[in-house]
Amino acid sequence: MAELIAKSPCEGLVPATIGGMSLTEEHPGAMCAVAPFKGQQKALSKALEAAHGMAFPAPNRATGKAGSRAVWFGRDMALLMGPAPDATLAEHAALTDQSDAWAVVKLDGKDAEDVLARLVPVDLRNQVFKRGHTVRVELKHMMASVTRTGPQAFQI
Repeated sequence: MAELIAKSPCEGLVPATIGGMSLTEEHPGAMCAVAPFKGQQKALSKALEAAHGMAFPAPNRATGKAGSRAVWFGRDMALLMGPAPDATLAEHAALTDQSDAWAVVKLDGKDAEDVLARLVPVDLRNQVFKRGHTVRVELKHMMASVTRTGPQAFQI
């Protein structure tokens, strides 16, 4: 019988530091897709606020903070990262565990925008794409989510 060993998605690839840039793996905890039922987005936002201290994010935005964040993930969908979803959310939304489906990395450094400019077709300059802004975008032929988490930091 084969012995299976759990490994992180970025095992052996990161951390990496090149010049003033660093790429590190983040372990966000639980990740759950939250898709509000028809007509339930406001009620879901209130339930999310009560249970986890953050509202349902507007398009291209993230709410919350490191360790407990809701990231816009497409039309009528968010990704809850950090806490396991409170049971009350299921009254207003479909909840789908995504914890093993995504690798999460942090790109940090003064040239992060320039690095990402070569990889994604989105203007990520700080004056346009501010902290808390997020986008679903193709990154080198894979779909990704890019969220600005600091002046020169991105969660991918």
